[in-house]
Amino acid sequence: MKSHDLHSWDVTPAQAREIQERLGSRVIRRDMFRSIERVCGVDVGFCGERAVAACVVLSFPDLEILDHSVHSAKVTFPYIPGLLSFREIPSLLPALEALRIAPDLIIADGQGIAHGRGIGLASHLGLLVDTPTIGCAKSRLMGRYTEPGAEKGDWEYLYGDDTVIGAVVRTRRSVKPLFVSIGHGIALHSAVFYVLGCCRKYRITEPVRLAHRLAGGGVI
Repeated sequence: MKSHDLHSWDVTPAQAREIQERLGSRVIRRDMFRSIERVCGVDVGFCGERAVAACVVLSFPDLEILDHSVHSAKVTFPYIPGLLSFREIPSLLPALEALRIAPDLIIADGQGIAHGRGIGLASHLGLLVDTPTIGCAKSRLMGRYTEPGAEKGDWEYLYGDDTVIGAVVRTRRSVKPLFVSIGHGIALHSAVFYVLGCCRKYRITEPVRLAHRLAGGGVI
């Protein structure tokens, strides 16, 4: 799959924040698809000064592996909370471009619009590849919420001030919830639906779980 050249990656943290401010208004917060048949999980691992990006495409709803790719690159941006996309996306884009089967939906291990400038890793990535994207994080970056019920499928809204910025979703009975938010090109209720549909035996979604294993040097 191809990506758009929206900005330079050789930037300072201050310039990165300016880019986020500029791109945030371009995020589409509604479904821009008719059906989803292929879901891709993406994750990035780190080994010293190198990032290892992995993508795994699964069929939906069967969750059978269709394609995968890995790309390793030198890390050029420091770890700064809120600017994760500038550290991880430069290695993710070549991995996505190497896929033979283009996904209809991407689930990223990171934030979408539940971010201080409304454009976390998932939203940034979705804009670059012009593909519906969900932010599915294991921890909260911002916002307040009421703890959801204990059963799988229970969820509550995540609020930033008085605005809904995501959902806190229980994906397995009595385990910690995931923090789901719009990445790009999808509505929040649809994002919750696809996250739950991609969770089987584990807390995290199957596409992201497999991408995480692949980025860590494992096999799928």
